[in-house]
Amino acid sequence: MVLTSCIRFTASAAGKFGSRDIFCCVRSLATASVASTPSTTTTSPPTGEHRRRHQTTYGKMSGWQIHAYGVPQEEIQFSEGIKMPILKSPTQLLVKVKAASVNPIDVAMINGYGASVLNAMRCKDGGIEFPLVLGRDFCGEIVQKGLGISSRELQVGDEVWGVVPVHLQGCHADYVVVEKYCLFKKPSNLSKIDASATLYAGLTAWSGLYITGHLGDLLGAISPVGGGAGKKVLVLGAAGGVGTIAVQMLLAEGVEVFATCSPDAMQMVSNLGVKYVLDYTDPAHVQNVASVGRFDIVLDCAGKGTDYANEVPWLYDQYITFNSPVLKNIDADGFAAGMYQNAMNLVRNNAASLSTRQGLVKWGYFVPAPQGIAYLQRLAEKGKLLPVVEKVFPYASTPEAYERVAQKHLRGKIVIDCE
Repeated sequence: MVLTSCIRFTASAAGKFGSRDIFCCVRSLATASVASTPSTTTTSPPTGEHRRRHQTTYGKMSGWQIHAYGVPQEEIQFSEGIKMPILKSPTQLLVKVKAASVNPIDVAMINGYGASVLNAMRCKDGGIEFPLVLGRDFCGEIVQKGLGISSRELQVGDEVWGVVPVHLQGCHADYVVVEKYCLFKKPSNLSKIDASATLYAGLTAWSGLYITGHLGDLLGAISPVGGGAGKKVLVLGAAGGVGTIAVQMLLAEGVEVFATCSPDAMQMVSNLGVKYVLDYTDPAHVQNVASVGRFDIVLDCAGKGTDYANEVPWLYDQYITFNSPVLKNIDADGFAAGMYQNAMNLVRNNAASLSTRQGLVKWGYFVPAPQGIAYLQRLAEKGKLLPVVEKVFPYASTPEAYERVAQKHLRGKIVIDCE
């Protein structure tokens, strides 16, 4: 009825209104129609057979959603009857998710991290704030592709790995839609579990080192060539998801790597090929690191933040942390005041650092760049990159996977087997 009325209105109003007005009317009515589509929220663990029958019969899908901000164990809920995502551009693809990882950003977003900025970006393109499917990296199979993607690039049935930008609906569901630049063929030597555990952490490490840190100069940032041979890098928190991949990338490039981690993870980090591994719980490690000399980069994968750069006597050209206050400050104080706080934070830390003859203090971010994915793919296919996976949870136990990530002190990645 709504669609019929919309068509009649469009035909009769063509002479009175512009095409933009008509398009807005149609989109608004379509959005209202989608919003009225019922979905079922339940805490019952879904079986694979039940999910497949539901999708085949009704063209719907299941997924894990949040309907409000809070804590993972209370907010993450299994939902059936979710409308399957559709292709909205000729460069998008629909992927059946086979495995996906849970990252700290997923837990942080449940807690409300980045709600102001990410929600504004999400709603700008006609999206909604809730319900929200989380999940950033995955492995799966292409089931549909846009007309702008040639068969020489990707085909239906191809096994792929990919990432979802943080402001979009994620991959902790049966299906996900992504742009072509976020998706590559899965390296044949990686399992679906390993492939799903690589890209978010890998792109975070890659962007920190090559975009923010200029480890490979300009060519390393705009292409998948890497670089950095002969440089010296200290990785803080080398046992986590980002840290374990960062040290493998650096070693593959011929970088001299020093790493810190907790005592129970030292052997694991050593097994990755790192010769100089220090126990961060031992107070002597600060002086031990200082005695090494100047680092080209100190890469903070442990969430120490910018203040920590001035609390230790280490010499470095760049201190790069992934614990950025940007979105947190905007959430707390609004865009204008939050950005002012961010600028003051960076200026203060750099002034303190430079006054002690240390280097620049910078923030690193996850960047879903195709050249970054191509770089990680090259290393994986050469056998020089393999993610460390702490535990694999079945799809029905997704809330437990979130809870494990929320507990922190991970030894690699947490993965959900979605089949």
